[in-house]
Amino acid sequence: QVQLVESGGGLVQAGDSLRLSCAASGRTFSPYSMGWFRQAPGKEREFVAAIHWSSGTTYYTDSVKGRFTISRDNAKNTMSLQMSTLKSEDTAVYSCAARLSTPRWVPDIAGEYDVWGQGTQVTVSL
Repeated sequence: QVQLVESGGGLVQAGDSLRLSCAASGRTFSPYSMGWFRQAPGKEREFVAAIHWSSGTTYYTDSVKGRFTISRDNAKNTMSLQMSTLKSEDTAVYSCAARLSTPRWVPDIAGEYDVWGQGTQVTVSL
């Protein structure tokens, strides 16, 4: 029943920053974990970052470590991805996803997530 909606995408120059947000609908929202994935033209869907909802433990793919920060606001049922020093290689459609209840830490496997947002376009120009 829960729905996820991303926002914050846009067109920026290399080196700029963007903050993506993912809002969950419903009166209550307490997933086991949430993650961000991205898909560039001609590329497979790629894991970006994940966060364990209750503890805040995070996990990142190597290409974004040190540049991206995933966070959540449990009370507001929102998750964010702060992206800094953006590169052209970061251009993609970014989607948020939630693993709702199953208490297993499988952050980087898309098929392990239960609910997905529609995605938001991030374009980084040179």
